[in-house]
This record gives sequence, structure tokens and C-alpha cells, in this order.
Amino acid sequence: MSEWIHAIEEWLLEFGSWGLFFVSFLESSFFPIPPDVLMIPMGIANPDKALWYAFITTAGSVLGALLGWYIGKKVGRPILRYFIKEEKIVLVERYFEKYGAMAILIAGFTPIPYKVFTIFSGISNVRIPTLIIWSIIGRGARFFLEAAIIVALGDKAMPFIEENFAMLTIVLGVVMIAGYLVYMYLKRSKKA
Repeated sequence: MSEWIHAIEEWLLEFGSWGLFFVSFLESSFFPIPPDVLMIPMGIANPDKALWYAFITTAGSVLGALLGWYIGKKVGRPILRYFIKEEKIVLVERYFEKYGAMAILIAGFTPIPYKVFTIFSGISNVRIPTLIIWSIIGRGARFFLEAAIIVALGDKAMPFIEENFAMLTIVLGVVMIAGYLVYMYLKRSKKA
């Protein structure tokens, strides 16, 4: 299976920016290959375009989230069972029950595939503007962080990302969650 996925990655790299957009779009709704595996090598090969690649990846991912939302709205949970283990589905349900829209933000930084969250956003009737806004923030932060590392480290970015990206995303995720909580607090304060 991994040889098959690697062959698809190599084939998609031939399409450059369009292949990256395509993978980003499909990965947010049902495709198994994360866009990072294309964006990072493309960015290292062309560091001057790393931020552009992050933009393309973010745009494709956000538009793909809309397809995931639609899939969730129309066929929902049965389709998730085909791709994801039940315990991950239950975990995502808990995120949506507890955090609402913030679950979409958190999704950009978890090892749980993003498509699970986009499909759940349709199942949970998340408003489309909410999905778009929090997808832009969450996915954009992830991909632009990778691009910034590539710009800063060049060829050394790949080993750095492999060794440290999980910790960086956790830290950035905590900062973003704290920002969201401050936003919600200020919003409630204005109403009071």
C-alpha cells in the first residue's frame, strides 16, 4: 500500500502547483494523502515559492473542506466508518460537542485526518462561514508554519520538521486555542 501511495505522490509532484492544490482539496474531504508530503518537498526545491505553496495548500484545503461538509450533510456517519476507526469517530464527536467551531481549528493540528472534521461539520450542521473561517485559520497556520520553516532553514527544513513539527503544532495550537478563548470571552463581555 505504501508503494502505491508513494507512486501517487511522485505522479502528483509532476503537476506542480496544480497537483498540490488537487491533493489539498481532496485530502480535506476523502483522499488519504496529506498535502504536506507534496508541499514540503516542493518548498524545499523552490524556497522562494514556499509561501505561495502554503497559500495554494490552504486554499485547496479550505475548498475541500466544503466538499467534506457536503459529504457529511448528505451521507454522514456511514461514510466515515468506511475510512476511520470508530474510536476516532467518537473522539471527534466529543470535540464537536465540547468545543463546537473550535474543533475545526484544533483539527488543523491533530493527527486525526482533517477530512473527519470536515465531514463531521456537515453532520453537525456547522454553518458554512464558520467552517471556512476556522479552516482558513487552522489549516493556514499549519501550512504557513511549514513554509516559514522551509524559508528559514532551506535544505535542513525536512529533518527539522520531521523531528520537531509535532511539538511546534502543539505550541501553536495552544496559542490559537488561547486566542479563541480570549475572543469568546471578549465577545461575551460585549453582550453583557
